Amino acid sequence: MNKIALTGTPRTHTGTKYAAQLRRTKQVPCVLYGGETPVHFSVDEAALNKVIFTAEMSGIELGLGTTTTLALVHQKQFHPLTDRVIHVDFIELNEHKETQAYLTVRLKGQPIGVRKGGNLNQTMRKLRVKGLPSVFPTHLEVDVAELDLNKSIQVGDLKFDGLVLLERPDDVVVSVKLAKKVEEVAAAAVAPAAGTPAAAATPAAAAKKADAKPAAAKPAAKPAAKK
Repeated sequence: MNKIALTGTPRTHTGTKYAAQLRRTKQVPCVLYGGETPVHFSVDEAALNKVIFTAEMSGIELGLGTTTTLALVHQKQFHPLTDRVIHVDFIELNEHKETQAYLTVRLKGQPIGVRKGGNLNQTMRKLRVKGLPSVFPTHLEVDVAELDLNKSIQVGDLKFDGLVLLERPDDVVVSVKLAKKVEEVAAAAVAPAAGTPAAAATPAAAAKKADAKPAAAKPAAKPAAKK
């Protein structure tokens, strides 16, 4: 697992008032869970952003005073208007104990179905997994090169060394589908033209019509005799 060093400052005061004071000085209030008791601390906002605003999963070597703890970002809160990070919860890791994490899914290759005119749809961008921290990759790579039209890859189709996928096996991760307009054009080309007589659609009907004899003409009426 990739690791990033992050330094925090332990704090003894908690609550909304003290959290607001920290944010005004570009510090973010944080809490570390997983030990005997929660540990409250703050981290420089700029340093924390390098950890938060990334799709890669990394272990955090969290330095707090004289101790260093391996942790993961557990939950994060953002300001509703500015998207600034306003609070982060970390969870302590034990390298010899399995834990759960969300890993980003990255697709590899160009699907066969896309080369045939289909659209690639990635419906799951992260997957929840369980395993030892030491085997966690920075992301999950899924090869889609052989994915054809109207085919999909489900969670149950995926295997990663040392990891157990915790999503439902039948959940679709990625699929290739024909564009809707292309499907409509193909369907219209197959369907018979509207208003075409059914009899004219078959060669037998056309031949029968050609062989039919014309009806005999009725004799013209004789003119009336003069008196």
